[in-house]
Amino acid sequence: MQIEKLVAFHKTMGDVTRVRIVSILANGPKRGQALAGILKLTAPTISHHLSKLKEVNLVKDRREKNSVYYFLNDDVLQHYSRALPEMISYKGEFNNMDKLQRSGEHKKILENFLTADGRLKTIPAQRKKKLIVLYHLASLLERGRKYEEKDLNAFIQSFHDDYATIRREFIIGSIMYRENGIYELNPREMWAAIE
Repeated sequence: MQIEKLVAFHKTMGDVTRVRIVSILANGPKRGQALAGILKLTAPTISHHLSKLKEVNLVKDRREKNSVYYFLNDDVLQHYSRALPEMISYKGEFNNMDKLQRSGEHKKILENFLTADGRLKTIPAQRKKKLIVLYHLASLLERGRKYEEKDLNAFIQSFHDDYATIRREFIIGSIMYRENGIYELNPREMWAAIE
């Protein structure tokens, strides 16, 4: 998950009226006018708050004849509700990563999969080894830099010819995120856990 989306969700939910709207919609779809009546607010005010909730995909609308009903997107609510605790729980995993590095296992895995000049011999099939290699490659990228796809491809090709697979693995492992063809490293706490 992109950390920006998680932040946008929490910013959106940092409003009492929006929390009340979500609470009401948790009991079933409602029309905008019904929400305005329940909350004793004007229709334009409700419309404003609903548009903010729609921006983070938390509320959807459905037209039935001349009425528009708003309903809660439960999957999105559950996803964002779990995201922060899951991100924080990875902290222990990074301590495990540090232990791997200190124990020499990390170094041994890299020696097995990298040539003397640092190129990747093959992409490991085993998940743990693959993630260690991906962590190593990602550690060579600039934090905070936004990479165009061609630039990321060129970086990866300096290590392995199959840049598409490695680029995809960066996304799958939550090491990087992509938006509109631009790639950026996620905070390390969001990277996939090594088991």
